[in-house]
Amino acid sequence: MGISDFIFSLFLLLVFFCSQPVCGNAELRALMDIKSFLDPENKHLSSWTSDTDPCEGTFLGVACNEHRKVANISLQSKGLTGKVPPALAQLKCLSGLYLHYNSLTGEIPKEIANLTELVDLYLNFNNLSGNIPPELGSMYSLQVLDLSFNQLEGEIPKGLGFMRKLSVLILGNNRLTGTIPVSLGNLATLRRLYLSSNKLSGPIPVRLASLPQLEQLDVQNNTLSGVVPPAFKKLNDGFHFNNNPGLCGVGFPSLRVCTVWDNLNINQLDPLVPAVNDTGPKIPESAHVEVHCNHTRCSSSSKLPRIAIVTGITTLTMTLMIAGFIGILRRRRHKQKIGNTSEISDDRSTVEQMKESNRSPSPLVSLEYSKRWEQMIAEQSCHGICSDFLQGFKFNMEEVESATHHFSEVNLLGKSNVSSVYKGILKDGSLVAIKRINVTSCKSEEAEFMKGLSLLTSLKHDNLVRLRGFCCSKGRGECFLIYDFASKGNLSQYLDVEDDSNHILDWPSRVSIINGIAKGLGYLHCDESNKPPMVHQNLSVEKVLLGEQFTPLISGCGLLKLLADDVVYSAVKVSAAFGYMAPEYITTGRFTEKSDVYAFGVIILQVLSGKRKLTNSMLLEAESCKFEDFIDPKLKGSYSEYEATKLTKIALDCTNEIPDNRPTVALVLEELNRSSPTA
Repeated sequence: MGISDFIFSLFLLLVFFCSQPVCGNAELRALMDIKSFLDPENKHLSSWTSDTDPCEGTFLGVACNEHRKVANISLQSKGLTGKVPPALAQLKCLSGLYLHYNSLTGEIPKEIANLTELVDLYLNFNNLSGNIPPELGSMYSLQVLDLSFNQLEGEIPKGLGFMRKLSVLILGNNRLTGTIPVSLGNLATLRRLYLSSNKLSGPIPVRLASLPQLEQLDVQNNTLSGVVPPAFKKLNDGFHFNNNPGLCGVGFPSLRVCTVWDNLNINQLDPLVPAVNDTGPKIPESAHVEVHCNHTRCSSSSKLPRIAIVTGITTLTMTLMIAGFIGILRRRRHKQKIGNTSEISDDRSTVEQMKESNRSPSPLVSLEYSKRWEQMIAEQSCHGICSDFLQGFKFNMEEVESATHHFSEVNLLGKSNVSSVYKGILKDGSLVAIKRINVTSCKSEEAEFMKGLSLLTSLKHDNLVRLRGFCCSKGRGECFLIYDFASKGNLSQYLDVEDDSNHILDWPSRVSIINGIAKGLGYLHCDESNKPPMVHQNLSVEKVLLGEQFTPLISGCGLLKLLADDVVYSAVKVSAAFGYMAPEYITTGRFTEKSDVYAFGVIILQVLSGKRKLTNSMLLEAESCKFEDFIDPKLKGSYSEYEATKLTKIALDCTNEIPDNRPTVALVLEELNRSSPTA
């Protein structure tokens, strides 16, 4: 072998090794360094070991992309007590970092700014201290930055205004001081800005009101002052400003009326805010622009405009003081003539403001329940479940947003015209699926909607997806249903699979799934003390989820009770298109228990054949018991002919065109439980 061949071979070896996961083990070494910072006592990250591949799923909370590079670190609520590691900067492909709800201390390392691919950064609910690194402003890919509920100090860096993709900025419940940077008004994609419960002062920059996508602005519990720009009224319930006594404005019921001093102060503090009276003097926008120059070189001529401005302000101030003094004298005389009426009115206003300021604000309050809902629930005849319904099922918006990482696209499981479903992680670490429904898709009558929601909370069975809770918004127009997460997906994913797929169900699993669906359906149809019998109306393989050990879990139970009639009709059309619709529905337009039985029969045939779409030839094969052609060939003959015969007969009976000739689910369960004659 010549020297050139040797060099070429060496080059190929280098290319080969660098194409392997975590090239040169650089990412693995970085992860071990990260572990030493986050979990110095090795109590929670013991699965992070140097002799395993982090992309094989063994590293707790670590997920890799298709190139086998670390893309997500999700370690929320893991009891971590260390520090945020600078070594995170070595994970160049990291797109999501979720370290919230831990007990991390120390400062936020500026090295994090090197994560140019990072989209989500959650460090909230820790004990972090120090300043917010101004270097974070260079993270142009970042969409969500949540640093709330820490002990951060200092000013909000002006550089955060350069994060051009930022959608959510949450800095509430810290010890931040200074003014709200005007540069935040450059964030064209910003939807939510939470700055509550800090020590911020000065005015609210008017430029924020011009942000095209801004929906939520929370500046409660600060020491802000000046005139609130009227443009913020467009946010409606999304604007939270309580407990800032220095703020004033017109058109905001809980704000005091502005005085001439407020108008003057707002212009001095924020040169970008136009004067309230368009005919009055305005401070030019350039007045407070920082000029990076050497003071020894600045010419004396640059001072002249400033002297003129100061002189003008002084003159205006003296004029306003005299006018104000005269106005006060006139007002006192007027009060003496009309008695104490206005004083009583002022006292009421003060009391209302005190009540408003004493409310316990939440940094993420963006949804408010309709005031009538809780009253209606209390008035309903809920058969003893009202207390649980109120106390055990309500989630707040902070929990929903935190669980889904503010509805990150990474967590989107599915989407339809009616709703979208997100994967989420609650504070206790449990996995959930959160269904997000637009209120326009729900029943317009709140009483009817609440009856449907009450029914959902009453459903409890091992073969139904469990509802963990709900969160409803009148202001935002959305409702959220929080369910237990089904780790194995839905049943349709296991039909029409490739021969080499790991989604091929063995025979015992198929039999167990059919039995479980029947049990869940039987529970729905039977009359129990805490719930009326109910019809699913929309049963299909997509509505059968699979938990651990492939336990079947029927989803969507009672959901149609919440939805508007036109939405239900759309769901019915989809059901009919896939063959689940019982023939009699066309003539009667009604769903019954027998229509559920028909859909169940179709599902049995799908599970046995391994096909989503059933053909006439397949049905003929099933009727003639030609199992070698009908039963899923991917089983390669590994099935019980006795069970196949029994299940096929049940399926054909359930899909009988005449409803009265179909068995009830109770009879189906009896047949399923009947033992083999050779057993």
